[in-house]
Amino acid sequence: MAQAADVSRLPALGLDAEHASVIGISSGGYMANQMAVAWPSRFNSLGLVASGPWGCARGELILALTQCMSTRLGAPDLEALDERWQAYRAHDLVGNATDRGKLRVFIWHGTEDSIISSDVSDAQFRQWHYWLDSPQQQLKSVENVAEHGWPVAAATADESLTNCTEGGAPWLLACDRNLAREALDWWYPSAAAAVKNADAERGQLISFDQHEFDARGLATTGYLYVPESCETGDCSLVVVLHGCEMGPASDSGTVPDFVRLNGFNQQAEAQQLVVLYPQAASSLANPKGCWDWWGFSESRWQIDPQQDSRDGRQLQALMAMVDRLQSAP
Repeated sequence: MAQAADVSRLPALGLDAEHASVIGISSGGYMANQMAVAWPSRFNSLGLVASGPWGCARGELILALTQCMSTRLGAPDLEALDERWQAYRAHDLVGNATDRGKLRVFIWHGTEDSIISSDVSDAQFRQWHYWLDSPQQQLKSVENVAEHGWPVAAATADESLTNCTEGGAPWLLACDRNLAREALDWWYPSAAAAVKNADAERGQLISFDQHEFDARGLATTGYLYVPESCETGDCSLVVVLHGCEMGPASDSGTVPDFVRLNGFNQQAEAQQLVVLYPQAASSLANPKGCWDWWGFSESRWQIDPQQDSRDGRQLQALMAMVDRLQSAP
């Protein structure tokens, strides 16, 4: 299995602060949603893979399980979620509607997904269709016959992939679809031709210590892919967030399959992108190593966890990583 060069500390690269993207799958999709809504002025583009609407769990694990994965208690209540957003906005805990309305959003969901219901994904689409200024131009939603997971192209064929319609860990689906390229085509249509011709990694994958970004639920090590053309700055950032059971299995230093095979590293050189892969850890409160979209990383004494606001501990840690990468060397 692949190893990454160790730099210990996440470097400051002077990346373009005007252009950044965030995308995630499953719990990572929920976290990507939380990042973009909390700080919409910091991102241009958002990708949501096999996930659901912003704020869906409202700090309650029971809702996460029964309205935001299955719909045993009904579909997500978008009116209640909008009220949650407005309450946060009144206290400056999320970004403003103007910045939120300018995002460019890509949504993907498998029609055979047994983890996240299609009704949940539909609610996510309706939420963003309502929020965006021009949804016909800014929102793209794609459904394919696939299980829960992240589709990868046949060229990425690897023993780690699972059947497109069967799914299962490590949730990388051999669907002969390059999801990374599809998202980039939508986010940056003017550069689509260059991205389509990209097929090689000519950069360095490095590991860094996540301890300084102090937040409950972070793993020891995160990863960063830096193309040759981005070693001196002048590139943009894409944050890519894994889902449950897709992060590090241990502190052995082995690079997770998702970091190696999701497709963004192969596209990064042509698109001039640095790719950040923060990593969540397993724990008693979070045995599958998910990102916090229901409140487990917040104070156990909080009646109403605010994991989906600017006060969220994991959100603050992730944005500190973004700040570092966009800071001058």
